[in-house]
Amino acid sequence: MTNNQNDKSVFVAIVGRPNVGKSSILNRLLGQKIAIVSSKPQTTRNRITGVLTQGEYQIVFFDTPGMHKPKNSLGKYMVRSVNESVGGVDCCLLVVEAGREPSPADLSLIEKFKAMEMPAILAINKIDTLKEKEELMKQILTYSRLYDFEAVVPVSAQDGSGLNELLDELKKQASEGGHFFDDDTLTDQPERVIVSEIIREKILRFCDKEIPHGTAVVIEKMKTRENGILDIDATIYCERETHKRIIIGKGGSMLKKISACARQDIERFFDCKVFLQTWIKVKEDWRNRARLVQNFGYDEKNFD
Repeated sequence: MTNNQNDKSVFVAIVGRPNVGKSSILNRLLGQKIAIVSSKPQTTRNRITGVLTQGEYQIVFFDTPGMHKPKNSLGKYMVRSVNESVGGVDCCLLVVEAGREPSPADLSLIEKFKAMEMPAILAINKIDTLKEKEELMKQILTYSRLYDFEAVVPVSAQDGSGLNELLDELKKQASEGGHFFDDDTLTDQPERVIVSEIIREKILRFCDKEIPHGTAVVIEKMKTRENGILDIDATIYCERETHKRIIIGKGGSMLKKISACARQDIERFFDCKVFLQTWIKVKEDWRNRARLVQNFGYDEKNFD
């Protein structure tokens, strides 16, 4: 923590149902990709911490997995991660999709806000997709009746609309007492987690129709050479042989595409040349095997 007690900080959990744009909003606010973005729901598995410092204000974000009904050990981990996040912050940022009625997940989160008397800000995302502004006004009225939000801010993570206004509202929740991270900190996530998430994002992007969520990426090695090149060895785990063949592709074409695009993002993040090697292994039904889920980097305290 910094010593300037006039500096202000706030811890914010970004919550909401799957695929509403929580990670996209976080990446936009930070100006850097630290959270995985995909069209598939329930993409975020770890609770990613992003840190934004602007002058005297420091906002610490927790980007949580989408709230959903868990179907396996991995799902249970994700839901518990959301519950822990809501319980350990100063404010919650509930993200919903423009033009959509409140979902059971939204209502469940709002009930948690009420029980904890939690300050909450509502961000209505994807306003760029709305054709009629009247829909937005109706949605604002509906949610305002459900909870006394500190603010309701229509935004678009796609084009950046409303994000400055959202930041202003988040800063109002900050309190004096210094900054908890150095001012140049972007995230507290280990580098290996960032790299594994970048690779997994490319798998979900390029194998969107064929591969379900049954993939995990483990970074076996990260070592910088004397010439500054970063060597990375990564193992991709999937649940079926058929998934392995899809990820490899004809003549290894898909794996090459995944690796090349991941390497470009990793180089941008670390600002150095990267030599990335990837392998694929099959671990059948790993999402229902708590020990394997733990071995793949998810916190064991979130499992029965």
